[in-house]
Amino acid sequence: MSTVPDGKKLVRSPSGLRMVPENGAFNSPFSLDEPQWVPDKECPSCMQCDKKYDFLTRKHHCRRCGRCFCDKCCSKKVALPRMCFVDPVRQCGECSLVSQKEMEFYDKQLKVLMGGGSFIVTLGTSKTSETMMCRLSNNHRYLFFDGESHFEVELSRISSMQVLMEESTPEGGNSRASGMLLHYKPTGSQDPQQLRMEAADDKKTASSWLAAMHKAAKLLYEARDR
Repeated sequence: MSTVPDGKKLVRSPSGLRMVPENGAFNSPFSLDEPQWVPDKECPSCMQCDKKYDFLTRKHHCRRCGRCFCDKCCSKKVALPRMCFVDPVRQCGECSLVSQKEMEFYDKQLKVLMGGGSFIVTLGTSKTSETMMCRLSNNHRYLFFDGESHFEVELSRISSMQVLMEESTPEGGNSRASGMLLHYKPTGSQDPQQLRMEAADDKKTASSWLAAMHKAAKLLYEARDR
């Protein structure tokens, strides 16, 4: 194990080299823990094709699910940023497809979220609103809201997230995201708070940000339920 800048450290696990926060409490809310590997004695044959292991047929563990497979059924090495692996790691066919789909979020949507969007923000039942820039923090743990005032929302304290769609126009066509309704508990409070966001002037950028946030919500809830 060695320490690197920005509060992270390199850790070598049986699955590979990982770059993780020095303090586990600062893990990204999208991250997943490494699975427990199925013990060798409990998998005499491939858990996909049922081929028995012998001197020529070796067993491999999928780094995402921890199950045991033969080389043919677990041959792909795919990036797995949700477990903080530095290099692509061996995964079974099913898990590799999931990881490949998630790479779009890490390659594209995360950059959109950290770039931010402009929204008209209303807190609770307040009758006043404020135009604010909303962006995801670099450690992925907070939504920062900046305007005349400033506040932040911790993603782990968001209980529900609803994307609002613009009303259909007479010309028809596909509707796009126009806002979002969040319910969360402010830091240090157990009382739920409502936050409403509506796209400000740059509606195209705001719509892209909202679509990325919708994808982020799916990964966030999956990480909680795992």
